[in-house]
Amino acid sequence: MAALPTPSGRDPTPNAKPASAKPLNDLDFHSGARIEEITKLIQEFGKHEMRDFDDQRALEVHTAKDFIFSMLGLVQKLDHKLPVSNEYLLLSGGVREGVVDMNPDELGDYARGTDYDVDFTLLVPALKLHDRNQPVTLDMRHSPPCHSWLSLRLFSEATMSRWKDCCTETEAEPGEPGGGGAGGGGGGGYYFSPTKVADWFHRSVCTVIEEIRGRPQRGVPAVSAVARNGTAVTVVLAVGRSRLLYDIVPVVSFKGWPAVAQNWLMENHFWDGKITEEEVISGFYLVPACSRHGRRDNEWRLAFSRSEVQLKKCISVHLIQAYQAYKAIIVKLLSRPRAISPYHLRSLMLWACDRLPSSFLAQPDNAAHFLLGLLDDLAHCLVNRSCPNYFLPQCNMFDDLSDATVLLLACRLSSVRSDPAEHLRSAVEHAKAANKLAQELRLQLQQRRSSPGPNSSQGDGSAGQDDGLARKLQQLVTENQGKSISVFLNPDDVSKPHFRIDDKFF
Repeated sequence: MAALPTPSGRDPTPNAKPASAKPLNDLDFHSGARIEEITKLIQEFGKHEMRDFDDQRALEVHTAKDFIFSMLGLVQKLDHKLPVSNEYLLLSGGVREGVVDMNPDELGDYARGTDYDVDFTLLVPALKLHDRNQPVTLDMRHSPPCHSWLSLRLFSEATMSRWKDCCTETEAEPGEPGGGGAGGGGGGGYYFSPTKVADWFHRSVCTVIEEIRGRPQRGVPAVSAVARNGTAVTVVLAVGRSRLLYDIVPVVSFKGWPAVAQNWLMENHFWDGKITEEEVISGFYLVPACSRHGRRDNEWRLAFSRSEVQLKKCISVHLIQAYQAYKAIIVKLLSRPRAISPYHLRSLMLWACDRLPSSFLAQPDNAAHFLLGLLDDLAHCLVNRSCPNYFLPQCNMFDDLSDATVLLLACRLSSVRSDPAEHLRSAVEHAKAANKLAQELRLQLQQRRSSPGPNSSQGDGSAGQDDGLARKLQQLVTENQGKSISVFLNPDDVSKPHFRIDDKFF
């Protein structure tokens, strides 16, 4: 039976809501922002940051990679320091993107759209220690966690002879193995120096690139820039309509897993059951990066880049998308002082994966919660001045932050947390602008190539020849359907191609 209206005409049910009203259960408590709006902004940012390659871009990326690998082969031939048979690790994203734990204040300023279209990091082993019977001496007595000196005391005479000019000689303390400068393999107190290795590597790369520039060849990428950034060498290539940036880092490569990180393997992790432990612990690196108070000439940093490549396979795409938007906001806002690097942000994401159920992280509707949670995690780490390395929790990556720096960064982060939607909108606009700038630069390059003038460069002329060759080949294909067509080019005179149709030459 329907309830009768009260004499006053009011609904007898207190605090009743109209049937059409939606409950406000999708608000962020701290900022008041709508969760749905934040989710849509994250998706829009992901759309503009997407790195899908068309066939042309994929070919240009492949051409640039081949050039870099060939260039490194020439570096090896200079003085035979690099291993003849080497194993590079190519990572998507430059060192500024946090793919490797390098000191952020030494990496230079490069921006997508302005300086490059696609960026990569390439780890190049200077020493490759993949023989499990090879004794290795990681000397961690003089360094904080996650850092080490590398003694060459137990290496062969041949290795010592090749790398002696890239070592520092340190007198052994009384009672130490190798005291008095002698030891197995004749190494004595020699330590592999990251700064000297980086100096040698930069000189060698510049020497090879100058030789390549002195012998221009058709179809070879143009080297737009070569620069030393900390201990990395940055090479920017122009290939077709693309500008590709490579951060090349000389490293020491190891198979297996370091004893200092054994405890990490005993814990439960989000990747358990998704990939095997053997895939995760296949190897690690020493990268040329020093702690704040360490000895720059001797100290290397442990890096687990191989493991991180495997772990990324187990992370939800929706969490990755939220992380990319979160990283764009934080890197822009906290760029000065450069105390927080994208690698720190990545570590927080990995810790979140261990802490939260995979079913929660797999939900696309939770993207806003992912971003807000990562902001809260960073605030917690700043206030407590504690950001443990994911693989070596005893290494606190925020240990050296000063009180003034913590206060400054925490205040800036608080402004983001108070209005995350506004900062997301700014990140979206920045991504749009970067894409628009990149498109305009590519269009200008195409126009210069299609309109050669009297002072055109060799590259412009080559582009015109390429177009003519393509038109000729297309005509032959049209007129000789079903026949075998080949093109022969004389390396000494590429301006005169020869065509073969079946057994006839033209």
